[in-house]
Amino acid sequence: MKKVLYLVRHAKAEDRASFQRDHDRDLVSEGIMAAARMGRHLAAMGIKPDCLISSTANRAKDTGKVIAEQLNLDPDSMVLEARLFDGGPKAYMAAINEVSSQCQSVMLFGHNPDISYFAEFLTHADVGSMSKGAVAIIEFDGLEWAEVSGRTGQLVDLIVPKKLKES
Repeated sequence: MKKVLYLVRHAKAEDRASFQRDHDRDLVSEGIMAAARMGRHLAAMGIKPDCLISSTANRAKDTGKVIAEQLNLDPDSMVLEARLFDGGPKAYMAAINEVSSQCQSVMLFGHNPDISYFAEFLTHADVGSMSKGAVAIIEFDGLEWAEVSGRTGQLVDLIVPKKLKES
């Protein structure tokens, strides 16, 4: 049985301000629109993940909520993982390894550079730096989430928001 992981980098957020914690930065309107467009695109592809996981940072959570709404999923079902914010690729690995085997597909919302490194670690593909709002689709054949590790996945697609048509 195949497991599918959708790694989503958060959409465009506010610039860092000296008075604001990085964790609390919100999406800007352009980011909200891009996340909605990506969500509609994923819905048109028939994508409907069983489980949603997000960093606790506002920009990641909000990207997740917008995309979940476009996929007709309950945004409140999203599991929030504090360690995905500045926890490094090891935190991403731990979050994936802990996913219930009941979930066949997982959508995870996180941050660069960790999410790009994680995609490359899992697939050994040259992902580069994922753009804001991009989605990497990775498949694992015959593995449980607890067995996922380096080079066990195959990069199926990398969807970049700028290449989607305005709608």
